[in-house]
Amino acid sequence: MIGPLCRTFVPPLLRHNARCEIISPGFRFIVIPHDTEKRGQLDMELKEKFLGGMVGSALGDAIGEVAFRFCEEQDLLGAIDQIETLVYTDDTAMAIGLAESLLEKGGIDPEHLGDTFCKNFNREPWRGYASGPPTIFSLVRHEGISYVEAARRLFGGSGSLGNGAAMRIAPLGLLFHESPDLDKAARASAEVTHAHPVGKDGAAVEAWAIARAVELDPVQEFPYAEFTKGLVNVSRTSEIQEKLRLVEPLLRENAPPRHAADVLGRSVAVDESLPFAIYSFLKNPQSFEECLFCAVLNGGDRDTLGAMAGAISGAYLGINAIPGVWRGKLENRARIEGLASSLFERL
Repeated sequence: MIGPLCRTFVPPLLRHNARCEIISPGFRFIVIPHDTEKRGQLDMELKEKFLGGMVGSALGDAIGEVAFRFCEEQDLLGAIDQIETLVYTDDTAMAIGLAESLLEKGGIDPEHLGDTFCKNFNREPWRGYASGPPTIFSLVRHEGISYVEAARRLFGGSGSLGNGAAMRIAPLGLLFHESPDLDKAARASAEVTHAHPVGKDGAAVEAWAIARAVELDPVQEFPYAEFTKGLVNVSRTSEIQEKLRLVEPLLRENAPPRHAADVLGRSVAVDESLPFAIYSFLKNPQSFEECLFCAVLNGGDRDTLGAMAGAISGAYLGINAIPGVWRGKLENRARIEGLASSLFERL
């Protein structure tokens, strides 16, 4: 029995299959049907969201990278059609590293996460990394300090406020989607490379957006007000809060994407890119393709805008909403889908 101001934990897969029955004014109880077929179906739908979040992020990254050369929609569609393999960048390489570390350690272990990032960088340094991660790896190697301490030394001791921690957060948002430790884990994962409060805040906000997208049913009407309010409440920095508060008015006014990008920003700073990625999803919640093209066809840091928007859209709509032809061209698809499946199995 649950009182009106109380909450009882119900395992996530069962909670989706539960119904609430009122037994007297102000009191209710939860009934979980013993319907194994229905529960199996819900289990599969949740797994599809995990796959969608990981593959959506990777495809957003890869297609965003193509959009640097093909900046109009028809040109981009034609290029995707001609390209044999959609190659991802450091955005996805670091998301893979985060997933690997989460699976091995069961949570955030900063040193293990940093070591995993470093190992993957040394194997594929050509992925398009910014200067921050290799500088951190070098400091750790030569001075024997922790990754967190090395990250704090960047940019004159202020740390990075870039979007690199948010761009890779998909596996954590998925795995922790029901956990009260979501916010803490997202910020801990960020500070391995992004010590600035804004850099960590961006990762936490993106993780919350992905987690909430997992929980929402795309068949139901999208709760715009609740979603945008939740984003602002999660944020701890005025820089990101101020931009997030502009998203709902832009949507309400049906502002063109180019204007929204001008207002919200599209740079490598997370407070000037994450809000537009979220706008792109909220403007196109029922179409992965339209969400992604909104994110990557309006200039700026196209691959990371695509990774952030694609992660939310994929987690909301599921893997089957992502064009199959695109999925078939994604580099290292089997590895990415395998990691998504392993994360799902950890629930």
